[in-house]
Amino acid sequence: MCPTETKIRELIKELTEDYYGGEEEYTDESRLVEDLGLDSLDTLELLMAFEEEFDIELNEEEMEKLQTIGEVVKYLIPKCQ
Repeated sequence: MCPTETKIRELIKELTEDYYGGEEEYTDESRLVEDLGLDSLDTLELLMAFEEEFDIELNEEEMEKLQTIGEVVKYLIPKCQ
């Protein structure tokens, strides 16, 4: 199932709140490391959650290069089309 941009953002927010205690509002400019507090293991967990939620396969090396929520959204949308 192809995710909508809103669904991707909701999943990021849900995962960061559940696992990392994030409670602030995030924007497309929010940085995964500096603003959300994710490390490389957290990014891998996020990648696996996207794969499971949207039934797609993602490249770990490409995902690790993404720095903002906006970049994640732009990366994921074409992956499922």
